[in-house]
Amino acid sequence: MPENRRPRRTGGRKPSRSPRPTPKPPATDGPVIELEVERVAHGGVFVARHEGRVVFVADAIPGERVAARVSDQAKEKFWRAETVEVLEASPDRREHVWAEASVDRAPELRPGGAEFGHIRMERQRALKGEVLRDALARMAGVEVGVEVAPVDPALAEGVSVDDGTGWRTRMRLHVGADGRVGPYAARSHSIVPVTSVPLAVAELAALAPLGDRFPGATAIDLVAPSAGDPAIVMVEGDRPARGSRPTIEERVGDRSFRLDRDGFWQVHRGAAATLTRAVQELVDDDLFDPRAANHDLYGGVGLLAAAVGDRFGETVRITTVESDARATEHAGANLSEWLGARAVTARVDRYLAELEAGSGAAERARLRDATIVLDPPRAGAGREVVERLVELHPRQLVYVACDPVAFARDVGLFRERGYELDELRAYDLFPNTHHVEAVARLRAIV
Repeated sequence: MPENRRPRRTGGRKPSRSPRPTPKPPATDGPVIELEVERVAHGGVFVARHEGRVVFVADAIPGERVAARVSDQAKEKFWRAETVEVLEASPDRREHVWAEASVDRAPELRPGGAEFGHIRMERQRALKGEVLRDALARMAGVEVGVEVAPVDPALAEGVSVDDGTGWRTRMRLHVGADGRVGPYAARSHSIVPVTSVPLAVAELAALAPLGDRFPGATAIDLVAPSAGDPAIVMVEGDRPARGSRPTIEERVGDRSFRLDRDGFWQVHRGAAATLTRAVQELVDDDLFDPRAANHDLYGGVGLLAAAVGDRFGETVRITTVESDARATEHAGANLSEWLGARAVTARVDRYLAELEAGSGAAERARLRDATIVLDPPRAGAGREVVERLVELHPRQLVYVACDPVAFARDVGLFRERGYELDELRAYDLFPNTHHVEAVARLRAIV
């Protein structure tokens, strides 16, 4: 999810991580400098230079000349800055879709989560493609054209393709010490007051308790499942309040998925259907064996395992692996119509290590014939998982990625070990943010 929170991935809980330090609030008294904006960088900021120093500036567009307030001078090699005035505007600049995030508001009061909201949709997608393309060239040695496609309107009823609003079905608002509710400011953990949440689907926008007080809560989660009524979930600490774990239903085409209301699901109204279609189309029929030891790693509640099952029939054999026990329980139920499907609760790295150590000759042969779908968290699969997968040597991998840099790093690792990037697609599942989703097929070549 673009800020304020990213769901990972398709029904499981967010993976546990080491606590991150609270971001320092941007400086409000830094110098204002004039910048010529050069190009986009990963993370929703843009590259400019001031007296030989790189400046990462927010709320700009390549080709613009802006006045920007320096908000962070802690690093010797680069500064961070926020646009406060547009001196020469790009033809791709538009009125921000979230007025309260506009450059005419003080940077420390701009809500986060819509950092590309001032850019025309076509240019947003071009910039996201540029980031993905550059990451693959730099980190994986792959030169490939990237076209970021919008979500098919037929898969996302009620979502505006024209301005990229009305798509979020999950949203977290934070609660301040005084009990008031609001989003975090951009690149900060300061809570700012807003009167609207235009990226949310209509039912969440109507439900959002903006300006209300929730003493005792640390956050408010808003959830709008595709089948059922929207709901508010109070969060105490980093967990939902007691008694707030009922299940909900999400529908993708004719198929239903059960998950916890406080579990995670793709946040865009049309994302689950988009990824289902992409995975089904990217699995190479000539390389797929329904009797092989096929796997869906980081599988959540079974969305992508079901995509494979629907594509190849009721006899398909597939194992979904997910570290969250509740999600695995739901996955088992969601995949029950496939006799060859099973759901395993395990960390992916540990599961693969045990699979490699415990497989006999027959199972190793089925693994070599396998198709592996993996949909890791934003940090990517990482070296250990890549190396363990390569040891198993499946015929093909279908990799779903939400971070271009982590994805490019992993593609580079796979290429060093005998896999080639065979096909790549990219989707704009997070309009008005810098986030982009990629789906790729990698094929064993040695």
